[in-house]
Amino acid sequence: MLSIAQKLDQLSILYSQRNSLQEEELILIEKTLPPEFKARLNDIEAEFSQQDEAAAANINSLEAESKSETHAFGDTVKASGFIARWNHGRVSWDNKGLTNFAGFHPELLDFRKEGEPSITIRRVQANDLAK
Repeated sequence: MLSIAQKLDQLSILYSQRNSLQEEELILIEKTLPPEFKARLNDIEAEFSQQDEAAAANINSLEAESKSETHAFGDTVKASGFIARWNHGRVSWDNKGLTNFAGFHPELLDFRKEGEPSITIRRVQANDLAK
């Protein structure tokens, strides 16, 4: 039976293998295409890249306006394809301070609830290695 660390190492290997396959696929496609097709393909990619950037800018602008106006409106707004959900601000407490306070007032702990732990799997970053 593999340990969790071994499984995570295996996961890293599988991701690398998948990336290698994708790179190999692109290399084979690149080798197969005649030069005139490659040039035309580059032109098409450039044209659509500019259009995609313009569409993304319009989307980002409209999303920002919608968020701002929904915030000012103070309620959720629904449309046919999207919803701008207005949420109350998140409430947080000073857990360390409340824990110390509960030492003198243990009845406070009757109101404490702790959820189940959750797990996320993410790639290791350089700053994670220093920890």
